[in-house]
Amino acid sequence: MNEMQVELINSIKKFCAQNIEPHMEHDDRDEKFRMEIFNQLGELGLTGITLPEEYGGLGLSYVDLCLALEEIAKSSVSYAVTVSVSTMVQSILNMYGNEDQKKKYLPALTSGEEIGAFCLSESHSGSDASALKTTARKTDGGYILNGSKMWITSGGVAKTYIVMARTGDEGAKGISAFIVRDGMEGFEYGKKEKKMGWRSSPTRELVFNNCFVPAENLLAQEGKGFTIAMSALDRGRITIGAVAVGLSQRALDEAVKYSLERNQFKQAIFEFQGLQWMMADMATEVEASRLLTYQAAKEFDAGKNNVKLASMAKMKATDTAMKVTTDAVQIHGGVGYTSEYPVERFMRDAKVLQIVEGTNQVQKIVIARELRKHYQ
Repeated sequence: MNEMQVELINSIKKFCAQNIEPHMEHDDRDEKFRMEIFNQLGELGLTGITLPEEYGGLGLSYVDLCLALEEIAKSSVSYAVTVSVSTMVQSILNMYGNEDQKKKYLPALTSGEEIGAFCLSESHSGSDASALKTTARKTDGGYILNGSKMWITSGGVAKTYIVMARTGDEGAKGISAFIVRDGMEGFEYGKKEKKMGWRSSPTRELVFNNCFVPAENLLAQEGKGFTIAMSALDRGRITIGAVAVGLSQRALDEAVKYSLERNQFKQAIFEFQGLQWMMADMATEVEASRLLTYQAAKEFDAGKNNVKLASMAKMKATDTAMKVTTDAVQIHGGVGYTSEYPVERFMRDAKVLQIVEGTNQVQKIVIARELRKHYQ
């Protein structure tokens, strides 16, 4: 890491220790999201890392963003994911929005004053995103949205929502992207999901009932929505990989520390070869995931949209997170299964990382398609 990156990591580490760690166990239990923590992350410049300075961002790289997300995730996957998804929304606006849209919506997002949410999935169209049914019917001065979105990260606390809706025929080419604001008439929040993990990050259903969206809130042009969504997911897979790496590293740290302190049969359990091998495997997988994730980020920063590498990074890092957090619980033994130690929370938080931004089974399909292109 360069000097700036070291300083960035140290400032995040200090902030998390003082402002996130003291709250995480009971906030996880109570499903509490603290907007003030997100605002403070914004004050540190962490909510607009990759956005241009003219819109309030830091103008840094995706490698820098991954470093930040990895460090935040060591304390809270919930807040790391909130930053990741909101940054993805900003990247959509920056890439596909016109100048008026950028000036209107980006500053509040990059500053951490507001949160952005990405709205693609529906109850019957998760992995098969091109089958979405939410409609946007053209009318005088704009569009009328009808339908619903499911499993929306930051639903209810976000202010700006990028919503994919059907303006044309079935399939990917009939989908358009819209900027929808909290409080618009006909836009309501449905049920808040009760989740296994990410319990400090609210996940809600969005309901559109004759919701009028002005024409100037269309992103790019009609029929561009699916392209916008897929390009955003390519970036999101890299950042989710970084979140997974941070979670895995923290679980490994906790497992090694515990094994050095816990005595059985008159010695630290670290001395047992079976556990040493487990931790050696854990450390190797974490490092392999980190290298793959940061290579994907470097390629993106270099202007290479390496879809295969992004999918590999997401799949490898999130599978590693599930395995490493599970092993961390095992190393802790009985207490690892209780809320006395944080590893049970890490294990719960890890699971959905294998599902969001495209399931890991979908990642294998993406990787295989890219292999076919290369070998043909």
